[in-house]
Order: sequence, then structure tokens, then C-alpha cells
Amino acid sequence: MRELEYPFDSELIQQNRRKLKKALLADGSTRLKKNIAVLGGSTTHDIIAALELFLLNQGIEPAFYESEYAQFYQDAMFGNEELDNFHPDIIFIHTSLRNVNVGFPQMSDSKEQVDRLIDDQLAFFTGMWEKLKAKFNCPIIQNNFEMPFYRLLGNKDAVDYRGRTNFAGRLNQRFYDYADAHSDFYIHDINYISAAYGLEKWSDPFYWYMYKYCLCVPAIPEFAFDLANIIKAIFGKNKKALVLDLDNTLWSGVVGDDGVDGIDVGQETSVGQGFYEFQSYLKAHKQLGILLNVASKNDHENAIAGLNHPSGVLRPEDFTIIKANWDAKSENIKKIASELALLPESLVFVDDNPAEREIVRAYVPGVAVPEVNKVEEYIHRIDRGGYFEVTSFSADDASRVEMYRQNIMRAQAQESFTDYNEYLLSLDMHADIKDFEPVYLARITQLTNKSNQFNLTTKRFTESEMEATAADPQYVRLYGRLTDKFGDNGIVSVVIGRQDDKLLHMELWLMSCRVLKRDMEQAMLDELVRVAAARGVEEIRGYYYPTAKNKMVEKLYEIFGFTLVSADEAGNTVWSLKTAGYENQNRVIKVN
Repeated sequence: MRELEYPFDSELIQQNRRKLKKALLADGSTRLKKNIAVLGGSTTHDIIAALELFLLNQGIEPAFYESEYAQFYQDAMFGNEELDNFHPDIIFIHTSLRNVNVGFPQMSDSKEQVDRLIDDQLAFFTGMWEKLKAKFNCPIIQNNFEMPFYRLLGNKDAVDYRGRTNFAGRLNQRFYDYADAHSDFYIHDINYISAAYGLEKWSDPFYWYMYKYCLCVPAIPEFAFDLANIIKAIFGKNKKALVLDLDNTLWSGVVGDDGVDGIDVGQETSVGQGFYEFQSYLKAHKQLGILLNVASKNDHENAIAGLNHPSGVLRPEDFTIIKANWDAKSENIKKIASELALLPESLVFVDDNPAEREIVRAYVPGVAVPEVNKVEEYIHRIDRGGYFEVTSFSADDASRVEMYRQNIMRAQAQESFTDYNEYLLSLDMHADIKDFEPVYLARITQLTNKSNQFNLTTKRFTESEMEATAADPQYVRLYGRLTDKFGDNGIVSVVIGRQDDKLLHMELWLMSCRVLKRDMEQAMLDELVRVAAARGVEEIRGYYYPTAKNKMVEKLYEIFGFTLVSADEAGNTVWSLKTAGYENQNRVIKVN
């Protein structure tokens, strides 16, 4: 919904939130249903209302528990039957500098006394976090602290150990250290958001005195949008790739008309500096595993020449796919998504031309299309849009760009074969298929939240839930890692089955579409049957729950040789496979 995309009109959102919510719920989208507990140190009602809109727009339908005013600590530490029965999927603790309960440093305090204040305040929060973690075992999001809205010591307030600014900064660092050391714990950086909004406006005391809001009411949509970005990233709703126009988007000018010498990028002019910095910003995304692609109305040779401009930052080899032709950009974007084996909703399209943006919005639903009109706002619009919010980062993320490049090489190699089986054998594929290992749990969890098309039950896991599953002897767990002559595909498949005596119920079966139809699914099945039979399992029960995105695997169990047990009107099916007499189906992958 355009009204909820950054940059948005905060006043419009607050005035029309019921109308916007009704429109979102009526759009026919299938959304993840999640329970979110909001434990507030100040008033939270309007924050929840705005957060709901942004989450609905991100494909998440939330239900909320809201603590009574300033009862966040009591709910966490002393129990609350309503909260217990709510079974939260995420807990958000909404505190601020107003909730410092140990007191601020006094000018008569020694450094040791201030250190104890820091320790005591941290203990107050860590005790709460650990109690909630033990009880609910779900992700926790915690606000950090905004800077104080006045400085008793002026500029020295940031330097002197007794300054409130210094105190808030030190508390924040302790929060960051805790977050770095604990999984499923995330910091909502209101220190940054309040600074970007304007601290004087953000901390306007009127809203505290009158309504007990720790931020000004007009800033609530900004706050809620930023918080929603963390939540949607936790549940795998991030974007994965950028699709970029060229002329007047990556450089000033039209390369086909002006020639390479006539386009402007680099340090010589103010305009060129803007495009140089934007290219640098885009290239940095490759470190996160974000794929860069081109969809440009241009002759291919001109596009390559522009990308080889001596003063530019990006080069042709920085892009996974370059579509430079005279086809409609909407069609090129669809082709890029198909070649990457991604859904269009995984893409962000950046183009300075408003007409092209409208066409893509109309003809490629799901693609994010930020409003960018001049180079000075390009970075700001994309960065604050929160498309690539990072909540975890693995080695596979860092190497994702290379993995997709290798996939394109595989597709090109396939074209030289007339026999598909010979092509698969030529790849010289090797797979590691093993029980979960601690070093890979973050990537395994990430895969459960990102895989949609090849995901038979669409079950999602948090890191805490995955850790619990990995430690439970009741479960059969396998991850699959695939390599071939072109390189390492990383961890591409996960299966989880719950054993009930001689029956194994498959609770999760997923695979990255990057390796679809290379027999990896058969290799996973072979190893699953072997492990299950060794545990005394006589029958494997497979479950398929249809969604708008996983129709491609509705016949998978049938292809595997399972027998249909039941089917209902909604398309949910149950399948059975006996382990006795099973014959391996993988013929092309060497399993280590």
C-alpha cells in the first residue's frame, strides 16, 4: 500500500488508520499470523495501532497483548495470566530514558558510584530479559535509550562520567554487548531514529506531561515503521535483490545520446559526486549478499560502456543479471526474478522515472518501488525504506552473490547438453547431509523463514525454537549442503521430523529453489529414510499445506512414491511412505 511506504505522511496515517486497516485486510493477501506482546514503560496504544498497519503491509497479521501503563517489569517478572495464555511469538519492550529507575549520576558521585548505577540498571533489564526468555522462548526486541533532551553540562555532558548523555551512551553500549552475545535478542535503535527525526521534536515534554508518551505523537508512525522492519526481517520478509535503472539513476545523463564521455559520475562535479556516492552505497550491499541487477532501456553495449566509466564505482561484474534492451522494464524484471529463482516480492526496483515506476507497480505486483526523484535523496529513501534490515548474518549471506553467479554459469552449461541426466552428472555434485550442527543453526533458521516456494508445511522457526529442536532427541533433523564444479551452494535444504514410536511426522521440509531439480530433494529423502529406519521408524508421514506460493511442491510426495492418506477441501494432504524395502532415488549426487 503506497500510503505505508517510506516516505509516508504520518498525519494521514494517524487520521485514516481504520480505513487503511480495513483496506489491507480486504486485499485478499495471505499473511503470517503472529502474536506480539508489547510491554510498555509509557503509553503504547497509538504505537500498536500504527505498528499493526505497517506489519499488515509487510505480510504479517499481528494480534497484540498490551501491558497496563508502565507495568512492563511487573508483567515480565511476576507473571500475568493473560500474557501467559497469549503465547507471544515476539515480545517488544518499549522503554526509554524516562524508565531509568536507578537514578541519574549526581555531580557529587565518584566514578565507582556511577559504574554501580550502570551495573544496577543493566541488571534490572537483564533479569527481565532472561525471565522472559526462559518462560516464552521467543524473540525479544528492546528499545535502547534516546539521548536526554537537555544537557546539564553542555557539551561536556557527553564526556564527563556524571553527564546524562554519557550515562545513556554507556547504557546503550551495555545493551549492545548483551544483544551481540544472545540469540533472538534485538535492539530497536530509537537513539538513531530520534536523532534522525529531530531530538527536540521527538522529546517534546508536552506529550509526556499530557499523555505519558515518551516521544511526540507525530513521530509515532516513524517509530512503528522502524520497529516493523525488525519484525518482518525476523520472519523472513526482507528483500533479496536490487534491480536498477542506469541513465539518471546510476549516472547523470543518457549514455546512448551523450556517449560515455558525456555522462556524469565521479568527483569532478557536485552532481557526479552524488552518483558516485550512490554507486558506492549500492556496491556495499554486496557485502550483505544483496544481488545487484540491471533493467534498462538501452543497447547492451552502451550499458556496459556506461558501467565501465573510469570514474564510476560499479562495474559489469558487480551485477548478477544485466537486462539492457528495449523490452518493457516490467517484463525484464519478471525475467530477472525467474532467472534468480526468486519471487518478484524479493526485489526492489530503483528508477528515477516516475512513469516507469508506475508501470512496474502495476504489472509486477509485490516488487518494492521506492520514490526516488533526485540523486540527493536516493540513499536516504532506500536506506530508510528498511528493505534489507539485518537481524542475522551468516557466511552463506556473505557468499550469496557468488552463489547466484555460479547458478547462472550452471544454466549456461546446461544449454550445451541434450540429456538432462548427463548435465547433472557433469556438475560433479557432492552433498553433506547431516544432523544439525551449532555452527549452522543461524543459517538453518534463516532458511525456514525465507523459503516459500519449496516449503511443504511453511512452518517458521525462531533461533530459540531451532535451538530447542536441535537439542530434542524426539526429532530427526537433517540439513543439506551442496557443492559442484562451479562452487558451493551453501546450506540449501532442511528437514525436521518428530518421531512417535514407529511413526515419523514430517514437520518441516524445505529447500532453496536455487538447487531445484538437481536431485537434492531425492538425496535428502534417501538419507531421511536411512536415518529414520535406523531409529526403528517403519512409516514416514508427510504433510502438505497449500499456500499462494508453494503450489510447485503439491505433488512432491507423490513423485517421491508416497501414498496419499487423506485430503481435505482446502487442499491439505497427508502422505505415507514405508521405510521397509525403500530404494534410493538419488542417482547423480555423491553424498558424503
